[in-house]
Amino acid sequence: MSKIQVLLDRQEKLYERQSELKALLEACRAYGNPNAAEDAPQTALENWSGTFDWDSKADHYKFHVFGISKYRANQREIINAVMGGRDVLVIMAAGGGKSLCYQLPAILHDGIALVISPLISLIQDQVMGLKSLDIPASMLTSTTGKEEEKFIYKALEKGEGVKILYVTPEKISKSKRFMSKLEKCHHGGHLSLIAIDEAHCCSQWGHDFRPDYKNLGILKIQFPNVPMLALTATATRKVQYDLMEMLHIPKCVKFVSTVNRPNLFYMVREKSSIAKVVIDEIAEFIQECYPNNESGIVYCFSRKECEQVAAELRERGISADYYHADMDVNSREKVHMRWSKNKLQVIVGTVAFGMGINKPDVRFVIHHSLSKSMETYYQESGRAGRDGAPSECLLFFRPADVPRQSSMVFYENSGLQNLYDIVRYCQSKRKCRRSAFFQHFSEPLRDCNGMCDNCAFSSDIIEVDVSGHAKIMVSLLQDMQENDQRLTMLQLVDKIKNKHKEIGAELRREELEQLVIRLILESVLKEEFQHTAYATNAYVKIGPLAKQVLQGKMTVKLEISSKQNKTGNMKRVKHSVTLSGLEFKLDRLRKELSSGHGTTPHSILSAQQMSMISARKPNSMEELEKIIGKLKTERYGSKILEEIKKFVESDEPDNDKLNDEGSKNRPTKRRKTKNNVVLIESSDDE
Repeated sequence: MSKIQVLLDRQEKLYERQSELKALLEACRAYGNPNAAEDAPQTALENWSGTFDWDSKADHYKFHVFGISKYRANQREIINAVMGGRDVLVIMAAGGGKSLCYQLPAILHDGIALVISPLISLIQDQVMGLKSLDIPASMLTSTTGKEEEKFIYKALEKGEGVKILYVTPEKISKSKRFMSKLEKCHHGGHLSLIAIDEAHCCSQWGHDFRPDYKNLGILKIQFPNVPMLALTATATRKVQYDLMEMLHIPKCVKFVSTVNRPNLFYMVREKSSIAKVVIDEIAEFIQECYPNNESGIVYCFSRKECEQVAAELRERGISADYYHADMDVNSREKVHMRWSKNKLQVIVGTVAFGMGINKPDVRFVIHHSLSKSMETYYQESGRAGRDGAPSECLLFFRPADVPRQSSMVFYENSGLQNLYDIVRYCQSKRKCRRSAFFQHFSEPLRDCNGMCDNCAFSSDIIEVDVSGHAKIMVSLLQDMQENDQRLTMLQLVDKIKNKHKEIGAELRREELEQLVIRLILESVLKEEFQHTAYATNAYVKIGPLAKQVLQGKMTVKLEISSKQNKTGNMKRVKHSVTLSGLEFKLDRLRKELSSGHGTTPHSILSAQQMSMISARKPNSMEELEKIIGKLKTERYGSKILEEIKKFVESDEPDNDKLNDEGSKNRPTKRRKTKNNVVLIESSDDE
């Protein structure tokens, strides 16, 4: 019977792989077949780096309005393809500058650009940022008042008064009135382009599938000649082809950037089973490593957990508040704005918070609980360091978090497989964390440069043969199943500890839990789910390879850290972002100015602009304009020059104001990496 099960499981995996290969094969055939070439996504058939009629106008707006001195990777080519009237699919890592790819063409084109985005918090951020640049942007969501709605509908009919209109996907799928106005806008020749942000939400194979996104395919059918731009930070090949099919953009130009974020340091830490200890460790990490109120995010599993963690962090002296979908819109917006303006250090959220957030200076992202997939974790952790400065991503992992997540995702397409991939990432104590992302997104491996805990710290890892322990577990479960009894993972560990004291002496409870998860990952055991009136419970059952363990044909090994290294690493990673004396004063100034102008500090001056001003110390409006552009110079130039003058006259040494106390203790590998970090230019669009 077990051999049949093994074959059935293998068959299921092969079917899944077959569908992926079919999609790739079809794409390859399209490239190779002249008759089908026009239906294939175009990646290199046209030169989008060339010279175009709109270049000088685009360069003017890019620098003098957005304050951006040079394009980031692929930005210019994407903008040119959109301006050329093509449909475009963009896969670009967080912080790569996705929003400029539709905001700049929207300004260059006549008419109104429609942007579909899933979260109101993101829309509010973008609209506020655009308005601060004197770009007429509006949003039409559930929070829009009647007068504003009336103004927007009038603008759609006339094709003036609004340049960029943001809506949630629900407006497309549920509002007949809006679609009717949009059709009028199109018939009048006023609909310039359609941008779909977080496009992975369209695909049922994506990590964050949303039903309302399914209906966005109607846009290309109704407005076939309007260029469509679909953007996301993460999409496996399977998801990419699914998106092109669902959005009806088979001839799109595709731009895929690397998933590598060289400035992010990835860490996984063993999570205590005692809730208070976990909060103590999170609070200690924030207070020791980020004492200057640098911004951060803590992600939690549930809404209730968010509120508890935020309250407990406040008790420990950290300025924190929670953000989740159960809050009323005004409360959510208030918390989000306080955090965006650096009046709140830490925001504690569920996954509802942060998709596409517009804050570039997030210095740390902590996961109090496990993410549901590699894609989700990449997205969430990727909210750190969008300004290119060194930032940290810390995940607290304990095996007991696995059944909590698996009982939520088992019904999704590849839900369990996706979860088990992130569990492998967490369980590995030797493999480079970054390489796991490259493998998952089918990218060639590249050097981590010591930017993860496994590469940076030498830790004594011993590989223990636990085949005997595994055999006892499988036998116990087999006996239980024969008597129609079931066990959860924690119940199984309890039974092992009580019935087989010799195992309990050899392995700690946490290590026994790790072993159960290891056996699930290797198909020796499997999870089964039972619905009750109040919850879905995950039980551990015999898996297809259980017989192999019982017969001694399979070796099971567990990586175990030596005890002296388990708590050392966190304190050795201590650092703050260093600011020069003038940068520190400019940072204070941009916070003051943002309060007065109703915008965010990074919209006034980006980190890169502060660094350039500090290095060049301009003493005239003309010199300053060469760094931050015309609009910002006209608006904030006199105050910035006054601050520079005061600093120069005070004869203060331009050294590090915020020192990095931890650098003395940091291992050589890590210190070397800090010098090599690539600073990606920060801009107002991100």
